[in-house]
Parts: sequence; C-alpha cells; structure tokens
Amino acid sequence: MSSQIEPAGIPAPSTDAAEWATRANRAARSVTRSFGGRLLFLPGTHIGAVSLPKTTRRSLSGPWHYWWQAHYVDCLVDAGRRELASKSKFDGDSRPSAGRLASRLVTTIRLRNMLRFVNDYYDDMAWLALATLRLEKLAEETKKLGRRRNAYVQKCLTLQFDSASTDHLGGGTFWSTKRDFKNTPATAPVALYYARTGHTERAQQLVDWLNSKLLHPERGLYQDGLRISHGEVVVDGAIYTYNQGPVLGALLELGGDDNLRRAALLVDAVGRELTLPGTQVIRGDGTGDGGLFTGILVRYLAVAARDVRLSVKTRETARSLVYNAAEAFWSGRRANPTPDNARKDTPAIVFSFDPQRPASETYPEGAAVELSTQLQAWMTLEAAASISGN
Repeated sequence: MSSQIEPAGIPAPSTDAAEWATRANRAARSVTRSFGGRLLFLPGTHIGAVSLPKTTRRSLSGPWHYWWQAHYVDCLVDAGRRELASKSKFDGDSRPSAGRLASRLVTTIRLRNMLRFVNDYYDDMAWLALATLRLEKLAEETKKLGRRRNAYVQKCLTLQFDSASTDHLGGGTFWSTKRDFKNTPATAPVALYYARTGHTERAQQLVDWLNSKLLHPERGLYQDGLRISHGEVVVDGAIYTYNQGPVLGALLELGGDDNLRRAALLVDAVGRELTLPGTQVIRGDGTGDGGLFTGILVRYLAVAARDVRLSVKTRETARSLVYNAAEAFWSGRRANPTPDNARKDTPAIVFSFDPQRPASETYPEGAAVELSTQLQAWMTLEAAASISGN
C-alpha cells in the first residue's frame, strides 16, 4: 500500500525516527508551556487550559473537560516513554520530566473535580483509568513515586465500570449515570481497560456485545450506541473516527484468532471508510470534543502497526494511516512569530484541527485555540514516533 499523500501542499511522510521524535518534542513543549499551568497558583499542580488565550474567571467557572485532561496525561506518558529511551527530558534538564508533569496532572484532576476521580460519564473515567495505568507502568520502569496514587485511581474507577457494565440491553457499558444509553465511547475503552488489567472475560463480553449490537455489517465500523427513548431501544447509527480506536486496542489486547481477524478487518475499514477522498489521510472531526477524535484513532492504529501477530499488509496499512495523518498535521502547522514561550498564552506551534487545511486557515492569528485540537496533533506525532524505526 502506498504511503503517499495526494493533496497538494502535503509532502510524502517521513519515516525517520529522529525526525519524528524531534517533531513530537516540539509539540509537547508547545502544549505544556502554553496550555499547561498551575491550578489556582497552587505549587505542585498542573492542568491544561481549555483554550488560549485564557482567563482565570473562565478557567474556574467554565467547563474544564475531564476527558481532555485524561488524554493530556496519555500524551505526557508518550513523551515520558521517549524520555526513558533517549535518557533526555523532552523540555530540557531544567524543567520537569513528562512523567512528573503527568503525575501532577492526575493529582490536579482530582482537585479540580471536587476531590474525586469519579464523575458522571463512564467514558471520561475510562480514559483516565487507561492513562493512569500507562503512567503506573512508566513509574515502575523509571522507579519514580506515584504508583500508590495510580493504583487508588484504578481501584476507584474499576468499581464504577463494574456498576455500569450490566446485562441491560444485552450487555455493554452505560455512557453516563443517567443509564439511558449504552455506547461504543464507553464500552470500548472500558473493555480495553479490563483487558489490560487481566479481566479478560469481562473484556471479551464487552467486545462480543459491540460486535453483535453495534458493528455495521457493510461498512465494518462500529456505530455509536443503543439509546432508550420513550421505552424503545433505538440504534444511534453515527460512526465516529475515535470510537474505532479503543475497539481496535481491545481486540489486539485480547488477541486470539477471532479478535485478530476482526482487528485486521477494522484497520482495512478505517482506510476505506474514514479517509479523505483520494488519500490515506484520516478525516478530521472539527473542534471541541471532536478535536480529539482523529488523534485517538491514530494512537491505536500505531498499536496495530507494531503488532507482529497481524499480517504485513495490515501492519503496512496501519503504518501508512499513522504517518499520513502525522505528516498532514505537521505540514499544516502555523509557527507563531514570537520566540518560543515568549508569551505564556501563545503556543509556539498551532496545529490545525482539520488535516486537509492548514492552521493559517483554521486558526488564523488572534483566534482562540482549543486544547483538544493541539493534543490531537501531539498524540498523532507521538504515534508516528512510536512506529519509526520498527
């Protein structure tokens, strides 16, 4: 399968490991220095501003997006794994390591969430549980403190997942505490979390429910969910890019012939159904929550690209999708004219939320820039770095 990108202005993607690591480091520095900061000026805290430029009033009274922060943790863990391999900090020796920032961020999420890790949405909690599980493994490898706190998060949130994964509607996981909607956004990351924590039977039951209830028979992609409306069960047939990612992750984590076959079919379906016309560039899903969608899918495509149990053809498809998305975001970036970090509320690099359009169009100078969209580009660059040289 060709890794070339057709649209004018987007070059063929690099496969150079050092170059992707450099790009990922630049994205990490841009996000952590500009969006990251203390909560209420409290020492030892770190949290991401929802958008820039930011105001103290808006950051305290407006939404702070728990699940965006969870993906911020995940991005920091990605950077931390590269720090471990290179034995150098992504932001220089005088600044905190990525793992230290991730640990502070988890603590600050609890502070900002009224001293709790529990919230009303099970998908939000699943993303944080997955991120802290990865952070715990990073802490083990670096022999850093924080494992006790991470274990507490997982114990607390596992109880929530157990309560939300019921036999209603034949299985699956509820999306919220309203318990009127079971969907892929909650079921897939909970299944992946169960698989990674050794609860394989529970994980497989959730995956089987997704396959039987929400897998589109013709398109080979997972629909959004089953909703209870006026006593009736209604299928929400929307297909979102990010939903495919954690399903793919769960299939690969569980393994076995059936799951691996389904994973290969899913990679092919993504390349066929979710790319921009005439390209192998995954489509964007806008701003807000949608500003994370493409990045989440690419994260798990990178997992598939590294999985030797999959065929060479499937791995190459996954690699091509990862590299093309990363190159699109990188080539479309807008660098601010001010020196790096000269203004705290100005990112050194602004990434577009649409891989087909440059940031100079989607985020012209002076426009408010959302954290979700910048995390998306960062995690996509980390995904490319993770498969380079393999």
